[in-house]
Amino acid sequence: MKVHLFGAASSPGCANYGLKHLAAEGQGRFSEDTIKFIQTNFYVDDGLSSVNNHTFLYFAYGSNLLKERLQLKNPSATVHCVARLKDYKLVFGNHKGLSSDRWHGGVATIEHSPGDEVWGVVWRMNMSDLESLDSQENVTLGAYSPVELSVKTKGQELNCRTYIMNSCVYAPPSPQYLQVIVMGAEQNGLPKDYQEKLRAVKTNMYEGPLPMMAELERIRRRAKERAKHRSDA
Repeated sequence: MKVHLFGAASSPGCANYGLKHLAAEGQGRFSEDTIKFIQTNFYVDDGLSSVNNHTFLYFAYGSNLLKERLQLKNPSATVHCVARLKDYKLVFGNHKGLSSDRWHGGVATIEHSPGDEVWGVVWRMNMSDLESLDSQENVTLGAYSPVELSVKTKGQELNCRTYIMNSCVYAPPSPQYLQVIVMGAEQNGLPKDYQEKLRAVKTNMYEGPLPMMAELERIRRRAKERAKHRSDA
C-alpha cells in the first residue's frame, strides 16, 4: 500500500519522512552524529532542535502511553501533556507480517486517515534516551521509522517525534498488549470515549506467558507499596 503521509509526494513533510527513513537505513555506513542530527534536528533544509538542545518531545499512542512501560528503558520521560493527532487512525499489525516475540500479536502504529484522530501522551525526554527509544521501536531493523508530526493540545500545536511502522501487515493485538495501552490511557486521562474505543479492539485471545507483562505488573505493584508506605509514615 502506498501512502503519502503528509500530502503530495513533493511536500516538505514527505521529503522529511524519506530523508529520516534513509538515515535509519544508513546505520553503520554513516557517522552516528550525522544520523542523529537528521533524525532529531533536521527539517527539509534547516537544522533545528526540539524544545532545546537537551530534550525532545515524543508523542506516544501505543504501549508507551503507560509510564512504567516507557520508563523501563527511558528513565528521563516525564508527562508534558495529552494531545490529539488529527487525520490519522490507530491500527495494529506487524512489520512484514512478522509477529512480535515480545507481545505475541499485532502492535500499534498509525496511518493517515482523513477525519479520524489518535489521542496520545506527549512526553518530554532527554536526548540521552533517544537511542534507547529508537532501539525499542526497532528503527535500525527497519520496523519503524521516526517522523515529526504536529499534534494539538488546548489550542496549541506541538511538533513531536513519533514512529510509524514500515510494511505493516494488519494483525490483532494480544489481550495483554491491549491492556497496557488501556492502562496508559486511563493513567493519563485520555478522553473517555477514546478509552472505550480502545477497549473495544478485538484481540487474538492469546493466553500464554508474557515476561514483559509480568515485569510491568511487578513495577506497578512496588510503586503502589511505596506509595502506601509514604502515606502511612
